[in-house]
Amino acid sequence: MSSRYKDKTDEELIIQIHDNEEKEAIEYLMNKYKNLVRKKAGSMYILGADKDDLIQEGMIGLFKAIRDYDAGRDASFVTFADLCISRQMYSAIQASARKKHAPLNSYISIYNKNEASEDDNAIALEDVLESDSSMIPEQHIIDQENVRFLEDAIEKELSLLERQVLDLYLTGMSVKKISAVLSRDEKSTDNAMQRIRSKLRKYLK
Repeated sequence: MSSRYKDKTDEELIIQIHDNEEKEAIEYLMNKYKNLVRKKAGSMYILGADKDDLIQEGMIGLFKAIRDYDAGRDASFVTFADLCISRQMYSAIQASARKKHAPLNSYISIYNKNEASEDDNAIALEDVLESDSSMIPEQHIIDQENVRFLEDAIEKELSLLERQVLDLYLTGMSVKKISAVLSRDEKSTDNAMQRIRSKLRKYLK
């Protein structure tokens, strides 16, 4: 089946699918980008959702991308698909009662570099919060008491938007990508990051 489509671009296949509703072409694209879905699920798993559920949601997002992609309006298909997958997963996480700052509950270090970020200018969360070396615990892991303390601070100090931005930043997303997922302009997202710095700095001293 794949040999029929391997010489076609994604955009050509999308046109073919939209014109003919060709199921095999849909299956080809779903299979082609399933590893992208798994990668996204792996990064967003720290937000507290079941990984298999996230993969399922991601495949729904991929199908929606195939259905809704418009070459005359959108960027490349892979960029559009990446956005649709991320939005679908994050919407599912927000709707889940299990989501409540799971990155901290799971001892995710807030000092690690965001290796998954596509932005070369992205900085580690320790830099976002402007911590100094005296504030970094041994082995860069926050202990149980500090986890609870920081969770309470996040709930108390951060707005809904700021919590969403922090959640997505902890998955390794850049400000640009967070803006796209949340359908916000980059300026407002960057401003939210600045507020997060200011509000949480005092709790890390």
